[in-house]
Amino acid sequence: MDNARIKEILLDLAETNLEFTVTQTGKESTRVNGLYKPDTHEILLHNQNFKTENELIYTAIHEYTHHLVTEETLLVSPEGFIPNAKSHTQKFWAKFGGLLAIAEEKGYYKLDLTVSPELKELTDRIKTEFIEKNGQLMTEFGRLLGEAYDLCKAANIRYEDYLDRVLCMPRNSAKEIQRVARVPVNPAIGFDNMKTVACIKKVDDRKEAEQELLSGKSPATVREMMKMKSQKQNQQNDPKTKLEKEKSRLEKTIAQLNQRLEFVEESLANL
Repeated sequence: MDNARIKEILLDLAETNLEFTVTQTGKESTRVNGLYKPDTHEILLHNQNFKTENELIYTAIHEYTHHLVTEETLLVSPEGFIPNAKSHTQKFWAKFGGLLAIAEEKGYYKLDLTVSPELKELTDRIKTEFIEKNGQLMTEFGRLLGEAYDLCKAANIRYEDYLDRVLCMPRNSAKEIQRVARVPVNPAIGFDNMKTVACIKKVDDRKEAEQELLSGKSPATVREMMKMKSQKQNQQNDPKTKLEKEKSRLEKTIAQLNQRLEFVEESLANL
């Protein structure tokens, strides 16, 4: 697969108005499979690292995601300033997961466990015997912690001290586990995802997040989706509150800048 074909595939996944290049270096690297240069908008792929075109496309999509994030950043940032262009933020992973899904739909990339029956069998075992069972176990754990809280209260024992010096357990961890136990969440999504879903207030939104995870969406994709949905709802439901919060933030920023200005002026006067 040549560079022009790779670029054609990437453009078919998502359009961009920011010109970029794709170059296969012909090299092997033990550090990275590819990289993106935000200043010159170059995608470099160390193609000797890959045995198949499927692996090559995966890395190309990864680097192209950096390009798309850079393009979005340039729209809101001063010209030439690209903060965190190479960072793997939640927004990055969500966009990357979305592009991979499109690539699978269009036949450019595939994640096919059937090519390895052993891996397929092991995956089923991991999901049922470990991920789901761990979710069930942690739900029961949270229920028992809630019971321990009630017993501590009845015995006039500080629950926090009980966590600290009897169970030797971080308080935040206990809080997260108890929150999961209070909200009906499908343990099949795994405990880490259960913690995320349990924080969603609306029942319908929790169900939606569960289904997205069970359908194969990445945790980052689902978190970003729910974040955007929440922001949209807040904007639609209460624009006044949003403006008031923005006003408050601006006032604090102005106050801090005024203090700094006074300090600079005094320093200059004393020189």
